Amino acid sequence: MNTAPPDAEARHHHPRKMGGRDPHEAHRAATPLELLFDLTFVAAFGIAASRFAHAVAEGHYAAGLIGFGFASFAICWAWINFSWFASAYDTDDWIFRVTTMMQMSGVLVLAIGLPRMFESIEHGEQHVDNSIMVLGYVIMRVGMVFQWLRAAKQNPGRRRACLTYAAAISIAQVGWIGQIFFDFSIGVTIILIVLLVLIELAGPVLAERRDGGTPWHAHHIAERYGLFAIIALGEGVVGTVAALSAVVEQQGWTMDAALVCIAGTGLTFGLWWVYYILPSAQILHRHRDRSFVWGYS
Repeated sequence: MNTAPPDAEARHHHPRKMGGRDPHEAHRAATPLELLFDLTFVAAFGIAASRFAHAVAEGHYAAGLIGFGFASFAICWAWINFSWFASAYDTDDWIFRVTTMMQMSGVLVLAIGLPRMFESIEHGEQHVDNSIMVLGYVIMRVGMVFQWLRAAKQNPGRRRACLTYAAAISIAQVGWIGQIFFDFSIGVTIILIVLLVLIELAGPVLAERRDGGTPWHAHHIAERYGLFAIIALGEGVVGTVAALSAVVEQQGWTMDAALVCIAGTGLTFGLWWVYYILPSAQILHRHRDRSFVWGYS
């Protein structure tokens, strides 16, 4: 008789078949690995916010807004694909963990490339220097393609959907790599990014609506998005502290300092309150077909 506890296999993290999680699994929640993965995005958001603040302080308002918008989109886009995949196929074995670590490295490379991107926009260069950011994407996407191919092999019932995801990412990957070796103008870069994003968008649309879809968990993915939103809102807290410190250092504890504290905290709290008004988990559970509108907006 096997006397090992039922979770012994999970503790050893032996390779397990990627057969897909139960989309109706009870008490499904974010895993420690997913939370660790999100920490890399804390660093990315922090660098983006810092560079935005620097641009504004220098009077480069347009460049700061464009750079921060570009950075925020890149950060969110890097996070989305992994999170939906993990909701459907998180085996938590050593292969999944090592591949996730590889993707985390890609996020950090992307974060390191943010200052160069901001500087190229602020200095009015003819092209956006996003080569390091794209390299980060390449690292992440290679790991993501491996994950989808593994799921396709080990989950025959959803093989077509998994291969569609892998194909869309691979095709877009060629375009991302091309941006490393060629210096395109800002206009061309934006057009290419839009095309590559549309290609990557086409993968989930085809996979989920035509090819049978994947077993993502509505309550789990809603929680993941909520945690990611809190990471972004955390920059509001950091920014409030930074602004308050500057005011206090210059003027001491004055009415201006109090207003900065109230405004910064109130804005962040208000955004958090509004985000959680919508019962996303219940809606997604009942209407899985609405995942695209919700997930990408």
